[in-house]
Amino acid sequence: MSTTRPYSPGDRGPEPSGASGASGGAAPAADAPDGGLATPIAAPAPPPGPSGQAQVRRLSFEDRSGVVPLARDFTRQALYDWGWLPAATADRRAAAEDVLLVVSELVTNACLHAEGPDLLTITCDRKVIRLEVTDRGTGQPSPRTPHRAGRPGGHGMFIVQRLCLDWGVQRTPDVAGKTVWAELGTPS
Repeated sequence: MSTTRPYSPGDRGPEPSGASGASGGAAPAADAPDGGLATPIAAPAPPPGPSGQAQVRRLSFEDRSGVVPLARDFTRQALYDWGWLPAATADRRAAAEDVLLVVSELVTNACLHAEGPDLLTITCDRKVIRLEVTDRGTGQPSPRTPHRAGRPGGHGMFIVQRLCLDWGVQRTPDVAGKTVWAELGTPS
């Protein structure tokens, strides 16, 4: 269920010069302006910034409507906070647009095929941005084959497969639902 990637799963390639890969202290978390439903937090991992930590954001969809635009707006704000936007180059702008498109596709699929999403988690380190959408559905997402570009519908996971370094589904035994995740490379 993987797409072609420049290195094997779990390997993010060589570290940028000067990066030790050691994790430091967590950066302070800021409260969300929407009453705490979307709480940015810090989690240990290689960083995009000087703090030594990956940047993590979580958005709960509990009792929310309009979840696809909500997810896009939440993700767009994270990209601004992390310096992806405003984009200085066409490549950086395209990378940000790819992230927003993949978030839209994952959340839309949860709405169409899995009783709606429960949680969106976005994690960004120096090399990869990981998007996770958790839902209560039992289905197994996969690109429709054969892909027919001229037909409406059925393009979501094909788009995810084409844009991402890797993607997959995580399930927890004895827990209803799943987490569909996708990873994209960070802009250079």
